Amino acid sequence: MLSHLPPSSSTTGAALNNVIFVSIIVPVYNGGHQLDQCLAAIRRSLYAHYELIVVDNGSTDDSVEIARKYGADIVYCPGPSGPGAARNAGVSQARGDIVFFVDADVVIYPQTLSRVVADFQASSDLAAVFGSYDDSPSGQNFLSQYKNLFHHYVHQQGNSVATTFWAGCGAIRTEIFHKVGGFDQDKYLHPSIEDIELGCRIHQLGYRILLDKHLQAKHLKVWRFGSLLRADILYRARPWSQLILEKQGLVNDLNLQTSQRISAVVVGLIVVLFPLMFVQPFLAYGCLSLSGLFVVLNRSLFGFFLRRRGLRFVALALPMHALYFLYSSVTFAFCCAQHIVCRRKRLGNERRKVAI
Repeated sequence: MLSHLPPSSSTTGAALNNVIFVSIIVPVYNGGHQLDQCLAAIRRSLYAHYELIVVDNGSTDDSVEIARKYGADIVYCPGPSGPGAARNAGVSQARGDIVFFVDADVVIYPQTLSRVVADFQASSDLAAVFGSYDDSPSGQNFLSQYKNLFHHYVHQQGNSVATTFWAGCGAIRTEIFHKVGGFDQDKYLHPSIEDIELGCRIHQLGYRILLDKHLQAKHLKVWRFGSLLRADILYRARPWSQLILEKQGLVNDLNLQTSQRISAVVVGLIVVLFPLMFVQPFLAYGCLSLSGLFVVLNRSLFGFFLRRRGLRFVALALPMHALYFLYSSVTFAFCCAQHIVCRRKRLGNERRKVAI
């Protein structure tokens, strides 16, 4: 066990002499070399008062042996059953006053843990804090760069007073984690929006969440086109749309800013007009105007891409970002229709019961 400050028998966590003890929880399923880099980075932390808990979610590789090499406590979670279940299992064994979640494909910096602790020490009413990926993702292919730089940009532009949570590099007071019921491991059986949903519950119960824009970590994941579409549509856009319709509502923050909603409409109009312009050539002017509007609406993001990766990257990012809005908006529209149908069916059943 990597525990530099043993808990006192008189404390439930381990805040000895006003020192915050942190439980770092890393869920893993076949983490391999990425887990090795993740745990090595944690060992380099400048803050010493922590324990390291690795939750094995049914790995068939050498993830457990790698975790043991770094002196971690090993918690076994039947799986693969999703990171929500794995994180809950880790928290059940945690002794810290703060639980700090780090994904197995994320590398934190030596000062990261110190910053997390400083955020909680600065605000006694702070329930949770999270950060973002840095602007130097490990994967060198275009999709990995685009996906991770977009994540970095969105979080850097978000409101510091957050209404959501991110478990890739985020921490919660252990007491509050238990009060809100932890991650919904029954609903989210795959890596999805289980952290967003948890943040929604924390916020709705009146607790404060901080998006610390200086709290950054490196993402090691390499994205491919198929895996990106599958993750974005099935495990992000669809469940997030359902969450918005059922609980959260639309908020003007992160991926739901007004400019992004308008961008989705603009892309939809371009898709509709593009085939028609071969019949009515004058519609090409409409497509051109809408394309210009799309660039203007996202000029800040494309400017960020230009500064970080150059003009060629921007040229590739333009159609990719338009595709992102297309499949996200189509998924949201499908979920809206499904929600309306289900609601009408439920109301109809309730009326029939009253009539009987």
